[in-house]
Amino acid sequence: QVQLVESGGGLVQPGGSLRLSCAASGTGFSINAMGWYRQAPGKQRELVARIGDTGWRNYADSVKGRFTISRDNAKNTMYLQMNSLKPEDTAVYYCNANIIAWGTTTVEVHWGQGTQVTVSS
Repeated sequence: QVQLVESGGGLVQPGGSLRLSCAASGTGFSINAMGWYRQAPGKQRELVARIGDTGWRNYADSVKGRFTISRDNAKNTMYLQMNSLKPEDTAVYYCNANIIAWGTTTVEVHWGQGTQVTVSS
């Protein structure tokens, strides 16, 4: 069974930085695309950034130039470097991964439990 565990959230002042990590544990699978999503109270969950196994990256317009998504395939870990944080970045950030178990062609969508990011002075 594959599990995704986020870490790195916390409380920062506007203009500060945080680095989120998402570690995928388990064996016998491969990950094609991964992404970070966030959800603020009373709001829908929205895409923050996404990265594929071929190197493509997508960013929400609101975070372009401030956030950088990356992944270390050897460690099955994805990162989100967040700089110049704004109060409107406050949300629970969720890790998402599309996983294919070895021997299958079925894409399984997995989510982590989320990590809280609060930007406030």
